[in-house]
Amino acid sequence: MKSPFNKFIYIGFLLLGLFQIIVSKDYMQASSSLGIGLAFDPFDLNQKWNDRPNWQKAVLIVNLALVAATFGFGIGLNDR
Repeated sequence: MKSPFNKFIYIGFLLLGLFQIIVSKDYMQASSSLGIGLAFDPFDLNQKWNDRPNWQKAVLIVNLALVAATFGFGIGLNDR
């Protein structure tokens, strides 16, 4: 499923998630938006994980960490 729009969709979901974190403070919705963005891998899908450059791996791992952090933060805030 490689399309030229994967990068735009990925960036769109990333920006939407950051908007939801910064402006609307809706961390659970931001977590899902950032997670959906990971489904649209902006890099070459035919390239295996071990063959990818380290910076591409870092981008995806940081995105996944941001998903986990916002999810945990959203659960923690709803725990009041």
